[in-house]
Amino acid sequence: MKLKTVISVVLLSVLAFSSILLPQEMNVEAKKLLMIADSLTKAEDYKNAILTYDQALAISKDYRIYFQKSLAQKKAQELEGAKSSLEECLKLKNDFDAAYNAMGIVQFSLGNFQEARTNFEKFLTLSTKEETNKSVKKNLSITYYKLSVEEVTKGDTTKAFEYLNKSTEYDNYDATYFSLAKLYVVNGEWDKSISAAENALKYKSKITEGGPYFYMGKSYKGKGDIQKAKEMFEKSKTDPAFQKPAEYELSQLK
Repeated sequence: MKLKTVISVVLLSVLAFSSILLPQEMNVEAKKLLMIADSLTKAEDYKNAILTYDQALAISKDYRIYFQKSLAQKKAQELEGAKSSLEECLKLKNDFDAAYNAMGIVQFSLGNFQEARTNFEKFLTLSTKEETNKSVKKNLSITYYKLSVEEVTKGDTTKAFEYLNKSTEYDNYDATYFSLAKLYVVNGEWDKSISAAENALKYKSKITEGGPYFYMGKSYKGKGDIQKAKEMFEKSKTDPAFQKPAEYELSQLK
């Protein structure tokens, strides 16, 4: 069955506007325009906010203005523009941790998962903010999962395993464990599949229960524990997405 995964924008949330970004040494007019643009962004008037950031940038090419502009562009779904703004920001201040997090989010949204991974990991080398680090680690876990999906599509399960295991190092993402459970079944590694499926259920947030139970059933069947396999397939078939394959497996165990 095809796993339907929805990556919540909450997990990939843009950094909130912070007082630490308010300019200390900036042209007075540029500062005024920046503050007006920030207010427009908060009011979700992204078009005029971006125009006002550009007016500020015409006066002062400040990394903080580029950063704030990128946030407005991201909110307006102008992803390529946001990427360009962040590139300019980092040219001016290449140790600005928040820009790497924002760049990771933009690259993820563009489907550039390798670039997203690089930027999230760069952020972690610079940041000392515990709460933000925790959020970025969640983002990294999802990013490595997405990289594993690409490798499975290409038929490289060895690389897929590598990315999935990296995903578990950063966070307990349910879809990662579910993918591990499936791949371990293919390899005939029954106990590892069962363990991964159990973790998928333990940390379930996006997936349905039928999938992990289904692959636990396959694993117990592979181990020769038919009674336990039946129990798992019975649980799996209550999930509409896995009802037919679970019923088929049960019919083969009679």
